[in-house]
Amino acid sequence: MAEDLALDLQELRQLESIAKRPRVVSLISSEISHLEKLSKEQTSDPLSTSTPIQTPISSGVKLPSALPTNYVTLGSFSWDQDSDKVKIYVSLEGVEQEKIKSEFRATSFDVKFHDVQGKNYRCAIPKLNKEIVPEKCLVVVKPKRVIITLLKASKGNWLDIHFKEDKLKPNLDEKRDPMAGIMDLMKNMYDEGDEDMKKTIAKAWTDARSGNAADPLKGYR
Repeated sequence: MAEDLALDLQELRQLESIAKRPRVVSLISSEISHLEKLSKEQTSDPLSTSTPIQTPISSGVKLPSALPTNYVTLGSFSWDQDSDKVKIYVSLEGVEQEKIKSEFRATSFDVKFHDVQGKNYRCAIPKLNKEIVPEKCLVVVKPKRVIITLLKASKGNWLDIHFKEDKLKPNLDEKRDPMAGIMDLMKNMYDEGDEDMKKTIAKAWTDARSGNAADPLKGYR
C-alpha cells in the first residue's frame, strides 16, 4: 500500500510539472495533497492499514468425524506350530512397525496394517481353534512378510487354526432319544465320509427301514 502511494505521488508530480491549464493543475495539486496526507498517516501508524482479523462464525453444523478406514482383508497366509505357540506368516512388503494396530483376545486376534503402499490391510481370525495368552502374543515385521506369534494357553497340537465343532461327537443329552443321537452321528459320518462310506451308511439306513437290520442298540439296554 505505501509503495503504491509513493508511485502515485511521483506520477502526479510529473503531471503537475507539465500541466498548463489552471483547473488541471488545481485538481492534480489537490490529489497530491490527499495522497501525501494518507502517506503520513501510514508512516505514523503502520497498524492502521493491517488486515483485520476475522473471527470465524459458527454455522451450528457439526462437521462429520473422520471417515471410517477401509481395509483389504488378508485371507491367505501360512502357519505352523510347536507345542507352545502358533506362528502366522503374512506376505506383505512395506509394513512399518509403528503403523500396526493389534488386538489379541483369548480366542481371537485382529491385526491391522496402516498405510502400506497407500493401502490398509487386515489379518484377523474371529475364533481360534483353542485359547491363547493375549498379553504374550506379538507381531514382528520382516522385509517381505509379517510374523504373528500366538502363545497357546495350554500346550498341545492344533488340528486347525480356526475353530471347528466336532461333528462326529454324539449328543450326550440324557433326555434325548438315543436313536436320534445315533442317526445324527450317522448323518455326520455320511456328510464327512468318502463314496464307500456313503454307500455303506446308505445301505444301513435302507436295511434299518426295511427291518432287515438288527436293533443298533441291542446289547446296550
